[in-house]
Amino acid sequence: MAGAVCIAATWLYFVLVHPADWDQVTGSGAGIALLAGYGIGTALLLAAVIPVLPARTLGLIPIAIIINSVVGEIVGSIGLPLYLDSVGTVLVAALAGPVAGMATGALNNVVWGLLNPAALPFAAGAALVGWLAGVFIHRFNAFRNLATVIGFGIVLGIVGGMVAAPVAAYVYGGTAGVGTGALVSLFREMGGSLIASVTTQAFISDPVDKVIVMLVAYFTVKALPNRTVAAFAPKTANQANAAKATAPTTAA
Repeated sequence: MAGAVCIAATWLYFVLVHPADWDQVTGSGAGIALLAGYGIGTALLLAAVIPVLPARTLGLIPIAIIINSVVGEIVGSIGLPLYLDSVGTVLVAALAGPVAGMATGALNNVVWGLLNPAALPFAAGAALVGWLAGVFIHRFNAFRNLATVIGFGIVLGIVGGMVAAPVAAYVYGGTAGVGTGALVSLFREMGGSLIASVTTQAFISDPVDKVIVMLVAYFTVKALPNRTVAAFAPKTANQANAAKATAPTTAA
């Protein structure tokens, strides 16, 4: 909870209060402050959720990180105005729920950041994407049909883009990513401000990106055996209590 509050407060401060001129932010202390707020929030989230995840779910996370990093590096290197670096995150969220998705998103960018430092500042946004994907899929039945997959993918992209936009502007001056940076540069050449250009790019690229990611996760889950999907499904509170009640006890 504290981590989520820290991230939300940081986003609200930098977007609504505007502590620095968005057109002159590169190299400023604002970028460092943004990284600190998002970084502390991400660390608090990981400290809270990792201990409560089942070992079976923890085993999925390294696989998801490999998928995200490899696909993200390939897409980033060929200049597409997309990311596709959250396929593994959304897949874990679809199988194991919002908390697992959030942990996967955050850990993915922390680990990936060791090889590609540009990914690290986006860890908080990746955690949010993982959590929201799990909520959409498990609470709102986003995988009900293709229409709901696409609809929730668009919403996921809009929210994710809103959170990532301050990082792209304050830390990278809007140039993070080959393809997405080119779009920002194009909008800047057309007379847009940095914040307008970054936000416009995010609202174009991110919904398309997350729709593709949600579709990949949807078809992957559909192709898996029902037994595999059921094995990772998060337990409800009633199921957890029932399991405790029927578990054998040892004599003192």
